Amino acid sequence: MSDIDTSRRTFVVGAGLATAAAGASPALAQEAANAVGAPTTPAAAAYPKPPFPPQRQPWPGLASKMTPRPDHGETSYKGSGKLTGKRALITGGDSGIGRAAAIAYAREGADVAINYLPAEEPDAREVIALIRAEGRRAVAIPGDLRDEGFCRKLVEQAARELGGLDILVNNAARQQTKPAIADISSADFDATMKTNVYAPFWLTKAAVARMTAGAVIVNTSSEQASDPSEDLVDYALTRAAVLNFTKSMAKQLVSKGIRVNAVAPGPFWTPLQVSGGATQEKLQAFGSTSPMGRPGQPAEIAALFVAAADPSLSYSTGQVFGSTGGGGQPA
Repeated sequence: MSDIDTSRRTFVVGAGLATAAAGASPALAQEAANAVGAPTTPAAAAYPKPPFPPQRQPWPGLASKMTPRPDHGETSYKGSGKLTGKRALITGGDSGIGRAAAIAYAREGADVAINYLPAEEPDAREVIALIRAEGRRAVAIPGDLRDEGFCRKLVEQAARELGGLDILVNNAARQQTKPAIADISSADFDATMKTNVYAPFWLTKAAVARMTAGAVIVNTSSEQASDPSEDLVDYALTRAAVLNFTKSMAKQLVSKGIRVNAVAPGPFWTPLQVSGGATQEKLQAFGSTSPMGRPGQPAEIAALFVAAADPSLSYSTGQVFGSTGGGGQPA
């Protein structure tokens, strides 16, 4: 039996139990509603479940061309001033989780600079417009993070145009599925390492030189850090490195008053998946093996990026904020 068949069966059986329990007693109805795969909120009930239609895009992919299109919180995220006056740089801010973080930060009162590859310009324009719609300053800085010189210039430009830098979100990542280690070329490995490990190192180094007490660095890791997939060897390796980097930098920078936290997503519906990050078979069943039976939408993790940078959580550093749909998290 496939994961898709299992998910369908779980959904049908769960729905039947909920109906039967509703006729029996409120207590039983509540118990059935809390069954595996049941929606956790009214919004979550509307999010798509697998199977998803076959689709493929050249790397790095565009959210605007995905089916179904991801929800980044464009219409749903409501801010409450948690980041008022802050100035943030978010890599990979054009789509996926980075886009959701950028929208949330702007609605929490922050000015935001986003970095992305030139090929992602159509998605980036949408994000810039959303940030400006909140009355916040928006800065678009395209470029390739695999270049150390560009990483330095990126931080310099963001700090200059925002008037300073209070938050760095190291979110951009490269993920390409390969069935065996023999299929991972040195060029592939180098590209993944430079995007996912070197770039956060270079960016953090440049940002710390400009940050003052109260600043925060937020790194995106993954459940792959502790539960790696067999066909994502190089990607999973980098997610573990980022988790370790987060914890060591948190200890190193605490004396400067700079906090460092990480967010560790599980399966999320982003362009990573349709641009080589998953096989077509996995893509169509994406998220079906999670306890919720579906992938997360970027909108569902945005608040964790806010929490990781929230000044009111001033005792939280070296922390890992997980969002895996019930699948656990790296420790």
